[in-house]
Amino acid sequence: MASDFRLKQQLPDLTEKIVETYTPDDVINHLGHCPLPSYEAVIEILSDLKDILYPGYRRKVGLHSGNIQYHVGGLIDQLHDSLTTQIARALRHDDRVRNSHNDCESDIDFEAKGQAMAIELLRRIPELRKVLSTDVQAAFDGDPACHTTDEIVFCYPGFEAITVFRIAHELLQLGVPFIPRMMTEWAHKTTGIDIHPGATVGNHFFIDHGTGVVIGETCEIGAHVKLYQGVTLGALSFPTDADGQLIRGTKRHPTIEDRVVVYANATILGGRTVVGHDSVIGSSVWITKTVSPYTTVTLEKPQLRVRGAASAESHDPELNFQI
Repeated sequence: MASDFRLKQQLPDLTEKIVETYTPDDVINHLGHCPLPSYEAVIEILSDLKDILYPGYRRKVGLHSGNIQYHVGGLIDQLHDSLTTQIARALRHDDRVRNSHNDCESDIDFEAKGQAMAIELLRRIPELRKVLSTDVQAAFDGDPACHTTDEIVFCYPGFEAITVFRIAHELLQLGVPFIPRMMTEWAHKTTGIDIHPGATVGNHFFIDHGTGVVIGETCEIGAHVKLYQGVTLGALSFPTDADGQLIRGTKRHPTIEDRVVVYANATILGGRTVVGHDSVIGSSVWITKTVSPYTTVTLEKPQLRVRGAASAESHDPELNFQI
């Protein structure tokens, strides 16, 4: 059946009604001549950085000692330009939001600030590679199913999330707004692992399996820590001021000291909660108080109810699915 072109006469009126909702106090539109950071450009920056962090593992193959400097040099030049542009956009928008003005003009040279931050991030790449190599080693040492370190770089979602987190954390430490969260939320969508870029994480960090892991903004994690899937390191409550507004900038998430293992689906909450070094937190526990070092925390063994077996000829086929 053909479309009724007469119905298209409604479209200009529909368009007008939609545009009328784009009011100055509308929090879900961004109208003006000051562009926001580009989501696509930020993800491309991540891809370029991972090409440098893990040469030969990502998009470019056939790298060797004769061409690696040329390859990395081209990426560095490209990253300098793209990082400068995207960081400058983020800084300009942050200034507009914080100072409640809509003017793109400013006495601040955001491009110069963006360039300085971009160069500083690039300067930190050698140290980033050192820390990430400890994360690879932690994964290899902690997973008997892993046969080579190549598997970790190629395949492990936990390592992908940690890589993006460590890049985003450096940008946040430099004072870059928006972009760190854009990066870690992309990793969250891709891996199912949610690490806020504000968290502090030591070396030799391993997330096994990873799906459903949540690590909050003010979480502090020591060295040689291992988390399993479904672990939540979250906030116990959100304090508010006299007007009922959330108080931001406080320590809301737990501290996990060195050499702690946290098993699947454990929940550890609260800014005052500390899990002492060399402790083991068992599966599915709920912790809101400090745990001393060298402690093992587990749930008491649950009781199982087991039905008697029936013969294959006599029992109802649906019996095994009934509680």
